[in-house]
Amino acid sequence: MSVEKQQMPTGDTSPEAESIQIDLLRKAPTWKRLRVAAEMSETIMLLSRIGVARRNPGASPAELRRLAAEAILGPELAFRVYGR
Repeated sequence: MSVEKQQMPTGDTSPEAESIQIDLLRKAPTWKRLRVAAEMSETIMLLSRIGVARRNPGASPAELRRLAAEAILGPELAFRVYGR
């Protein structure tokens, strides 16, 4: 049974550079891969909050937190956490 690699487009990164990046990440110690994943997660959450704030300029801080939670967690879990 073979596992087929699924290629996702990476925008402006050349295939050669992408191959080097992937190889370096695969060779990295577990703590470094976890740190990279955590940093990417933080970045995504920050970008989500910024997007919510831009789309809702008059919203209160509490409303922005709830809307960001909906974007990140989904409406059902956000409702369970923040109510309505």
